[in-house]
Amino acid sequence: MEWLDNLALGFSVALSWQSLSYALIGCLVGTLIGILPGLGPVPTIAMLLPVTYGLPPTAALIMLASIYYGAQYGGSTTAILLKLPGESSSAVTVIDGHAMARKGRAGAALAAAAIGSFVAGSVGILLLAGLAIPLTEVAFRFGPAEYFSLMLLGLVGSIALSPDSIDKSLGLMVIGLLLSLVGTDINSGAVRFAAGAADLMDGIEMTALAMGVFGIAEIAANLETRKASQSPVALAKVSGLWPSRIELRRMAPAIARGTAIGSLLGVLPGAGVTIASFAAYTLEKKFSRHAHEMGSGAIEGVAGPESANNAAAQTNFVSLLTLGIPGSPTMALMLGAMVIHNIQPGPQVISSHPEIFWGLIASMWIGNLMLLVLNLPLVGVWVKLLSVPYRFLFPAILVFCSVGAFSVRGSIFDVYLLAAFGVFGYGLVKLALSPVPLLLGFVLGPMLEASFRRTLMVSGGDFSVFFTRSLSLALLALALALVIVAILPGIRNRRAVALAE
Repeated sequence: MEWLDNLALGFSVALSWQSLSYALIGCLVGTLIGILPGLGPVPTIAMLLPVTYGLPPTAALIMLASIYYGAQYGGSTTAILLKLPGESSSAVTVIDGHAMARKGRAGAALAAAAIGSFVAGSVGILLLAGLAIPLTEVAFRFGPAEYFSLMLLGLVGSIALSPDSIDKSLGLMVIGLLLSLVGTDINSGAVRFAAGAADLMDGIEMTALAMGVFGIAEIAANLETRKASQSPVALAKVSGLWPSRIELRRMAPAIARGTAIGSLLGVLPGAGVTIASFAAYTLEKKFSRHAHEMGSGAIEGVAGPESANNAAAQTNFVSLLTLGIPGSPTMALMLGAMVIHNIQPGPQVISSHPEIFWGLIASMWIGNLMLLVLNLPLVGVWVKLLSVPYRFLFPAILVFCSVGAFSVRGSIFDVYLLAAFGVFGYGLVKLALSPVPLLLGFVLGPMLEASFRRTLMVSGGDFSVFFTRSLSLALLALALALVIVAILPGIRNRRAVALAE
């Protein structure tokens, strides 16, 4: 009954006019950035973080979460109609989705993507709600040593599952950790690594770093790969927005399998929605009764991946909301938004801010329903936005980023930092390196340091406390096992092949 009472509280918050308005705004923005190639939830949320400063905490988190899972819906639209995935998680949807569109079944493919996304998203939300209280009760048993070990495990897990080599991911994570140390030490009051710059006494602003390495770098990379005067695109004809009875029967098991694997991979740190969608497609190729049709317009090739990426988008929130550990770059930005609004991430969120916790969970279901209602009727409108020349789009984004970076602390120095991190992020793009470990290291760095120092203060400087506490030792052993698995030559080669697929 407590679970139902909590959901009732959540829906009372989520159904308020303010929450509904920001959920709708987030869904619309998320769909838009999912459709437009080159944008994505990470740079968009990074750019919108300054906007959330003036919003109530619940409204801010609801809007950012809506943008995240809304992008998964939007990415499938252009993948099916234009063979142009707006999101990396929709790249695999192109294969069978566009083949269906060429056969005149674009409407059925869009409906399969929308229905699969809604069903999987709903299941993911139920899992999030069901796992919240048990995981929180476990987390309340954590001391500083266990929190340090848990965050270390999260960082190691994200590196082990990164598509880049272990040494490069580790190097970027260490850079992120070092950048997080810049500023005034909260314990001693000493200024660290500021190089005499008064503007760095308060540390490096997270929004400047996130907007630089994701937003600015993404714009620079897009200007290389597309013409600024983008020409209008040809929209496939959409007719009959409902699958046939046979297609519905074929969709059902694919949605179930995609939901299962997406829910599982969404909980794992570093796995994310893209890996979930590709894993679901591989699963359909092996277990579908119509595997021989995969690649030539099988509806399973649309329903499975789209279900997986939306289930993963919901269960991504599990470790963030219950343990305070972000499992993806988007969740790292969500954690930053929580800190901005003075919400201490971790198990105390559910007891200290139950209206925010359960209101966010309930709003996810409402947001998924909004997306289901909005996306199919507005297909033509969304795709026509692709005809907007990029020369109009990228200057507006640059101005928005610059104003956002300045508005956080009212400092022009943050705009310089934005430009510097933009150049750094562009360098990572040219080197084909993911900035995710850098962001996770930067966001988790202060909490990792605080837990480490608090543990040593309690133990009187005795490092053995990390190994004598059984739960801390188990988490460290698991982190070590991930490192060993990741660096063993045979396993590393198989990992590289799997990620390449």
